[in-house]
Amino acid sequence: MENKADQVLSIKVMRLSRPLFTQCDPHHLEFGYLTDTKPLSEADWFSLAHADNDLDMTLSPRHGLLLPQSFGTIYLGETFQSYLRVQNVGSFLVSNISIKADLQTAAQRLPLTKKKNLTLDQLESQQSTDDILSHEITELGTHILVCEVSYQVGLGEIMTSSRYYKFQVLKPLDVKTKFYNAESDDVYLEAQIQNTTLDKPLCLDKVTMEPSSLFEVQTGWGTSWSNASHLFGGIVNIVQPGEIRQYLHCLKPKQDVRSNLRLLRGESNIGKLDLTWRTTIGDRGRLQTSQLQRMVPNYGDVRLTIQELPNPVKLYEAIGFVCKITNTSERPVELSLILDIRSKPAILWTGISNRPLEKIDPNHSVEVCLQLVPIMPGLQSLSGLKLIDLLLKRTYDYPDVAQLLVLP
Repeated sequence: MENKADQVLSIKVMRLSRPLFTQCDPHHLEFGYLTDTKPLSEADWFSLAHADNDLDMTLSPRHGLLLPQSFGTIYLGETFQSYLRVQNVGSFLVSNISIKADLQTAAQRLPLTKKKNLTLDQLESQQSTDDILSHEITELGTHILVCEVSYQVGLGEIMTSSRYYKFQVLKPLDVKTKFYNAESDDVYLEAQIQNTTLDKPLCLDKVTMEPSSLFEVQTGWGTSWSNASHLFGGIVNIVQPGEIRQYLHCLKPKQDVRSNLRLLRGESNIGKLDLTWRTTIGDRGRLQTSQLQRMVPNYGDVRLTIQELPNPVKLYEAIGFVCKITNTSERPVELSLILDIRSKPAILWTGISNRPLEKIDPNHSVEVCLQLVPIMPGLQSLSGLKLIDLLLKRTYDYPDVAQLLVLP
């Protein structure tokens, strides 16, 4: 039945793709004529425009366009388009025709025909019908295009014909991320984007950070890197095969959640990166990463951050600054502040050391005003601060609170 069905209705699929740029001899123009499509593989894939000879259409003295000679490569994020034609190659009328095209992946089966089933009343001998199939590729790995046709010849039984076209989807870009949790609760995200195609330069149109519900992207820090050409020149967006581009994003906690340390400490989701690009011929692609996750910082029971600090400062001039001490534990804490001057520091503390602070309730904080005198020029580390838990006799050491530029 299957063989007989194949003799009545013919199923052909052609991938729709653009021509490619190629180098050509400006003194040699060879225009081949278009012929009927020829199968490019045993899976009956066809190129929409396949010529017996290379068709070189000169655009400049050195460059031209080459029509596709094979099925080519499909990458994740691209739009797969194909032309489906069903033709009655028999010598008699065919009726009650139903055409169905699905794309089978490892996770799902997606209908590609504009309607779930394309139905026709009849097809005369040598008459054909066609449809354009389109789908944005969102999964890697093996894909199978399944084309099924059912029909009836005369008053006979319903007959079926099927074709299966297998192809692989490859990854065009590799994205690696690094996170840095700042003391101010800001999160810095470094994204390294590499072109992993074999021979396809990609133009990165936009690299956008879509933050999670607790964060927002700081303006001016790459909410969208669509205007990177203004910073580095137009050529920077062209990523050759194997090349890497790096982007930096700064995410800040929203104002209404900044004071909720318990919520921030439990939030590992940062957001998603949204990438859009174009090929040299103008085909567009789009990728979105899964939810990016950071390593949640562990601040212990007590956290010390700088609220106000003048920078730079002058040598031998006393300066004042404000630090905030936060209780991140589940119990009230009573602390004592130590100003350690036993080492040979570049900065001298002024004030009372080993002084008790007021009791701090859970998830609450106090601000402490301190003074210091820089005695060495250059970039100096603000160190020597210690806190002692009076109940547990536990010491919290802060050897590098901030960096201070001291001018002579």
